[in-house]
Amino acid sequence: MNQSGKVALGGIITAVCTVLMFLTGLIPIGTYALPAIAGVLLMVIVIELGSKWAWMVFLAVSLLSALLAADKEAVLLFIIFFGYYPILKYHIEHIHSRITQMIIKLAVFNVSMIAAFFIAIKLLSVPEDSFVLFGVSLPWIFLLVGNLVFFMYDYSLTGLVSMYISRLHNTLKKILHLR
Repeated sequence: MNQSGKVALGGIITAVCTVLMFLTGLIPIGTYALPAIAGVLLMVIVIELGSKWAWMVFLAVSLLSALLAADKEAVLLFIIFFGYYPILKYHIEHIHSRITQMIIKLAVFNVSMIAAFFIAIKLLSVPEDSFVLFGVSLPWIFLLVGNLVFFMYDYSLTGLVSMYISRLHNTLKKILHLR
């Protein structure tokens, strides 16, 4: 792919991801769903252009989202996990041992979510006592349930990559090569 095609694809994905992040302020469920969808789009960049370009798109979307998106919790989730995880997943899955892959993936998820919790409390001023219900510390329950949802998210990413490669990869190559 020529340089202008790479820049065009990177720009389009950056724009779409930024619009999705902007919409998090308008769509209530968007706080969690839209950063995840925006992250999925970075898989296209990884497949078509490589991880170097994907990291640049991730940084651009992170910066633009921090400036433009109203839902700062969604921006935090994108920056701290959903934005870079699809890029990192590509590298993790080159490790031969599936057990090692899963341990690394779970470690990345758990460290990211714990960091997001503390950043939300310290920087976004979310009251810590808002995470306690009837004496039960909800962050630990959220983290446990989050690990189950993470398995589904990771599995879905793999399926989406397979579907993209089998159905859209060649079409996009033809469009960007102008053949």
